[in-house]
Amino acid sequence: MKTKIIISVLTILLLTGFTSYAKPSAEKNEVLMNTIYKAVEYKTILVDSLKIFYREAGETTKPTIILLHGFPSSSHMYRNLINELANNYHVIAPDYPGFGQSGAPTPQQYQYTFDNLSITIEHFIDKLRITKTSLYIQDYGGPVGLRIATRRPELIQSLIIQNANAYVEGLGEILKPLIAYIENPNDNTEKAARFFLSIDATKWQYLTGAEAPEKIAPDSYSLDQYYLDRQGNDVIQLALFRDYGSNIALYEKWHQYFAKYKPPMLIIWGKNDQFFTAPGAGAYKKDNPNAEIHLLNGGHFALEEHHLEISKLIINFLSKKVK
Repeated sequence: MKTKIIISVLTILLLTGFTSYAKPSAEKNEVLMNTIYKAVEYKTILVDSLKIFYREAGETTKPTIILLHGFPSSSHMYRNLINELANNYHVIAPDYPGFGQSGAPTPQQYQYTFDNLSITIEHFIDKLRITKTSLYIQDYGGPVGLRIATRRPELIQSLIIQNANAYVEGLGEILKPLIAYIENPNDNTEKAARFFLSIDATKWQYLTGAEAPEKIAPDSYSLDQYYLDRQGNDVIQLALFRDYGSNIALYEKWHQYFAKYKPPMLIIWGKNDQFFTAPGAGAYKKDNPNAEIHLLNGGHFALEEHHLEISKLIINFLSKKVK
């Protein structure tokens, strides 16, 4: 008797469409897949005959944010933030030449200076026909993005600055070996500088100062190291190390830009960063008193553990500053 009742109940459920709950329809599957694939797209474009890889998400009709990565990373460092911002903004994150999935010509084929990186990324922006954007800049993204901003102030709607230094107050003691290499490149100073290309240094950048190091995905620094270890990449990175002094020489020019144009500025800083220390965050107020500053309990790569908090800060900030 019980068996007949169970069979009858199952028959009724099947006839009344129970299977539509147990297994999504083809139409629902298509909608779900489109949602997933439209969230982030992975693209390449030729810029001055050089392959530039970038991640793109969100609707092009919405305000654009361009995410400029640091050393030794790539657009991969923004993977979580992109997902958090894509519903509200058109988000683009390129890899520089010599980084990530972008082309890596030899130094004989491409001049690895921060001036040249900024020109390539500026041409990338123009090729995508972006005429207004907010820039999110971290580490190397600072000297790349601020060069573009000073050349094209009309392009910039706002600056979101995360552990990207523009003041001598923010230069940490840990940078001394690199400064020595900048000032006097030789076998001894190069050997010390090469430490920053090692897996120990890469892990150190991610884990030191982190609020909860056990929450830092090892995939992050492992992928960065994979790119660093590619044949010939050390020569590329050493060329950029030697050129880093050109950034410090431009600090005053950047300060003048901040004071003259007063772009809306959101400063987000992992306060335990030993490369670019917390005083570097507060220094932005000297030339732009309206800068909004948030110090987080994190390190150089604060996004690894604070991307949810940072995305909320960005959305709140841009909702007031950018339409």
